[in-house]
Amino acid sequence: QLQLVESGGGLVQPGGSLRLSCAASGFTLDYYAIGWFRQAPGKEREGVSCISTSGINTDYYSDSVKGRFTISRDDAKNTVYLQMNSLQPEDTAVYYCAADNLWAVHHGCVMSKVVLWRYWGQGTQVTVSS
Repeated sequence: QLQLVESGGGLVQPGGSLRLSCAASGFTLDYYAIGWFRQAPGKEREGVSCISTSGINTDYYSDSVKGRFTISRDDAKNTVYLQMNSLQPEDTAVYYCAADNLWAVHHGCVMSKVVLWRYWGQGTQVTVSS
């Protein structure tokens, strides 16, 4: 049974850091794209970062997080991480990890089409506030 379990969210002050984890079970990360998305109050869900082994579109960062966030994977632990540095209030959102392999095998990370992602974690709240 495929499952994604997120952890690492919480309350942090501006300028602080958090590391989110997305632990996968029931499958291995090979040939899957793993994406991080976030949804702030009153806004649509948006792609934040993604990692894939497809050979095309193998990584992604949104313009707003480039240089601050880093996505990585630990194959031994079957886990994907999102290291978030220099957090700002505008980063406040529920963060979700998602996985897919149907289209990702050939197309890699396709973050603009949120509805295509089939498997989702439950989300973890990140709040950046003084």
